[in-house]
Amino acid sequence: RLLPQTFLGTHGNMLELENLNFNAGQLNQVKQRASSDYQELQLNGNSVASSDQFRFAGGDYALTKELSLAYYYGGLEDVYDQNFFGLIHTLSLGEGQFLKTDLRYAESHDTGDSEAGDLDNKAINGMITYGIDAHAFGLGYQQMNGDNPFPYLSETDPYLVNYVQIGNFASTEEKSWQARYDLNFATYGIPGLSLMTRYVSGDNIQVGNTNDGKEWERDTDITYLFQSEALKGLGVKWRNATYRSNIAKNTKDLDENRLIVSYTVALW
Repeated sequence: RLLPQTFLGTHGNMLELENLNFNAGQLNQVKQRASSDYQELQLNGNSVASSDQFRFAGGDYALTKELSLAYYYGGLEDVYDQNFFGLIHTLSLGEGQFLKTDLRYAESHDTGDSEAGDLDNKAINGMITYGIDAHAFGLGYQQMNGDNPFPYLSETDPYLVNYVQIGNFASTEEKSWQARYDLNFATYGIPGLSLMTRYVSGDNIQVGNTNDGKEWERDTDITYLFQSEALKGLGVKWRNATYRSNIAKNTKDLDENRLIVSYTVALW
C-alpha cells in the first residue's frame, strides 16, 4: 500500500500560552507500509533496537514575527534519548525580497539499556534561503559527528535539511551540502505552476575503518494546481530523483519517477 505508516498512541497540543505552540505525546506501536499488524517501534536501520514507548515533548516559541526558537525532546525507551534545538529567522530585504535562516542541532545518546549498544550522534544542519520575486535560492549544510548515524524511528522522516527524496545524508561522520532553486510561475502569468530542483552531495562517510564513502542526489519537482472553478483542489506533481553512492555495504544506483495526483476538499 502507498499510505504512510500508522501509529497507536496519544498526542496533545496546547496553544493557550501566547506565542507558544507546545506538543507532547507517546507512541506505542506502529503499522508499517508493508505490514498488516501493529509492531513495536524500531530504531532506523537496527531491527534489534525496539521498544513499545516513544515519548516526546517540546514546542516552538515566537520571540518576534521574524524570529522563532524551538526545543523538543524525544526518547525511544531503553534505546536512545534525543534533544533538538532550532532557530528560524526571516529578514525582509525590501519589496519582494527576503533572507530566511533555518538552523538545527540535535544531540542523541543511548540510554545504556539497549541491546543495540552504544549510540552517540551530534547533528548540525541548516539552510539559508534568499528569495526575490518568483525565485528562491537555498544553500544548506549538514554534518554528523559521533560514532553512529543520526537515530530516528524506522520509516519516519528525520527533521534534517538534507533529508530528501531518497537519501538522508545522515551516515556516521558524514558531511553534506545542498543547493536548491524554487520558481513560482505565477509571476510569469501561469498561476498554479511551480518548480523545485536541488542537488545534495555527501562525503566523509565512515564505512568500517575508512571514511571515504560518498553519495549524491539530484531531485526535481514540477507541480501544477488547477485554477479553474470546475477543477479547483486538483493538483498534479511529477517528481524525479537520481541517487548514486559508493558505500560498499549498501551500494545504490537509483532512479525514480513519481506521478502524484492530489485532490483537496475543504470540510469546514
